[in-house]
Amino acid sequence: MRKKHIVLLCSTCFLLLSTAGCSLQSSPGTGSMEVTEVPDSSKLQSDPYPPDYAQGQNTKEKSTLLLTEPEQNESFCFVDAWGEWFETMIDPNLKQHTYDWNCLERNGDEITYEKDPRYVIKKGIDVSHHQGKIDWEKVRADGYEFAFIRIAYRGYGEEGSLNPDREYETNLTNAKAAGMQTGVYVFSQAVSELEAIEEAQFVLHHLKNYSIDLPIVYDPEQIRDQKARTDHVTREQFTKNAVAFCKEVKAAGYQPMIYSNMYWEAFLLDFKQLQEYSVWYADYEIIPQTPYAFEFLQYSESGCVDGIEGPVDLNLWFIHRE
Repeated sequence: MRKKHIVLLCSTCFLLLSTAGCSLQSSPGTGSMEVTEVPDSSKLQSDPYPPDYAQGQNTKEKSTLLLTEPEQNESFCFVDAWGEWFETMIDPNLKQHTYDWNCLERNGDEITYEKDPRYVIKKGIDVSHHQGKIDWEKVRADGYEFAFIRIAYRGYGEEGSLNPDREYETNLTNAKAAGMQTGVYVFSQAVSELEAIEEAQFVLHHLKNYSIDLPIVYDPEQIRDQKARTDHVTREQFTKNAVAFCKEVKAAGYQPMIYSNMYWEAFLLDFKQLQEYSVWYADYEIIPQTPYAFEFLQYSESGCVDGIEGPVDLNLWFIHRE
């Protein structure tokens, strides 16, 4: 399928947004500007902490205008999963990716990254009990080579109880038997460093009888349209939580990794304190919007994979050639 490139230069971003009925508003505590859509009533709707969209909470993928990759020391605009626009500054102190998006091709639900001799690319998925019983042999035969499996989650209610994913044992065992490389993630609702450490220890306890090839991923989430225990957690605290989790995992001999998207990178995590950890980046736009380095890309939440009933998240793993 022909690759779609819809490019919007940052220098014209605000002009286009203003003609589309958008307004700019300062984002609390970030030192940057927020772009929010003005509804028909012309009354500005502002949400300084829109929730994450990676766990299937967003039911429709959106393809919207895209930006050229920004240079250092300049601002750029990005769009979240609900079509809200934001502006942020490029942090020149953070490592940037070197991917060539001219090598990116979209074919139906899938994207491929080819003809870049610097990288080997593997296709993968991430799953939880929401995918039901999985035929991992069929998944592997369909060309998928790795999987991140949810091993645990914390409830987003006031109690915030920690629970193992009820399919994690079956998924880890059967994915491994099918020849898949595996990693695990925890859906975090930690509101403190102590809770983040508790989540790490919970994961390590439930992983002790299994071997994995890929990182243990810290997946902090905000909840859309419902009250959640993380609603008022600050960027500073989210960052402390991530550091605490990753240190605990690393001390146990595993590789930690952080799940993020562009909004979290801009406003909710201070990646200057997290640069030693790899990133699993989620973005459902035609071309990933982040300028920053990442190793894994989650590019769809509605993929169709043989062996799985219903939609599943699709991922690419960018492996740098030595």
